[in-house]
Amino acid sequence: MRDIVVFSGSAHPALARSICAHLGVRLSEVDIKRFSNDCLQVQLLANCRQRDVYIVQSLVPPTQEHLMELLLMVDAAKGASAAQVTAVIPHFAYARSDKKDASRISLGGRLVADMLATAGVNRVITMALHAPQVHGFFSVPVDHLTAIGVLADHFRGQDLTDTVVVSPDLGNAKTATQFARLLGLPVAAGSKQRKADDKVVIDAIVGDVAGKRAIVLDDEIATGGSIIELLERLKDFGSTEAAVACTHGLFAGPAVQRLQGHPMIREVVTTDTVPAPEGWPQLQVRSIATLFAEAIARSHAGESVSSLFDGVDPTHGPPPQTLPLG
Repeated sequence: MRDIVVFSGSAHPALARSICAHLGVRLSEVDIKRFSNDCLQVQLLANCRQRDVYIVQSLVPPTQEHLMELLLMVDAAKGASAAQVTAVIPHFAYARSDKKDASRISLGGRLVADMLATAGVNRVITMALHAPQVHGFFSVPVDHLTAIGVLADHFRGQDLTDTVVVSPDLGNAKTATQFARLLGLPVAAGSKQRKADDKVVIDAIVGDVAGKRAIVLDDEIATGGSIIELLERLKDFGSTEAAVACTHGLFAGPAVQRLQGHPMIREVVTTDTVPAPEGWPQLQVRSIATLFAEAIARSHAGESVSSLFDGVDPTHGPPPQTLPLG
């Protein structure tokens, strides 16, 4: 098999190091410079010729900087005669720009997918895209991972009597239903209308939450506005308390302050697809590095990546085992 070479941009090097530790390979170095005219330049400091190259970069703020880093790293790898270049994007930020819901509006998700393909990406490994149609924006193969098994593991062993899984909106209800099946719980969902990027209205709860504790599951939390609005409706409908779980915990703007001090929230659980915010020691962070390492190992070996999640729906299977590659 071709040797694996793994690089990381500046968005989340700690996750890249953890992925490499599970793989048993060294994280190769990258030199990123900024010229006086504000242009970036990237140099990969490891041999890529006829190698299987993986570039780890979450698209987190400053998102445009990290996107440009990723594109330049891909271009550098292709120019260095890499046999194959895979973009490992744990958080694909532009997935939220996925539909024409206003006149003359851009489709950022499709545009970024096209940019990655043009730069020379042969494959993408990502996690919890905001909507299923985003997968179809890519003209290259995409391995779409899920963290619901990892998040469900956090709640195993807890007393889940009189507990219900709640999705903030109907669009996320399918994932919430899969998550609820893993824990043997009922599911409910909010009826949400988005008024602006940071303003939503939830006017009803579909499902029985009266007298129950809620596990609120979302794919991404940015400012926390949707979660706070949902918690208010859950309280109105008789729910007693809530745990909040998400895959991508961006916690931008006032999110940390909003969630830390909310009287209904028992705990907040997220994964390390993005760096954790500072000053929140109570935040529970579950690592997805093993999942990405296993996906890379299987991709490199030409094995099935989707089978990694056999048993996650409806019955959670055993944790993946990663074999060192070097």
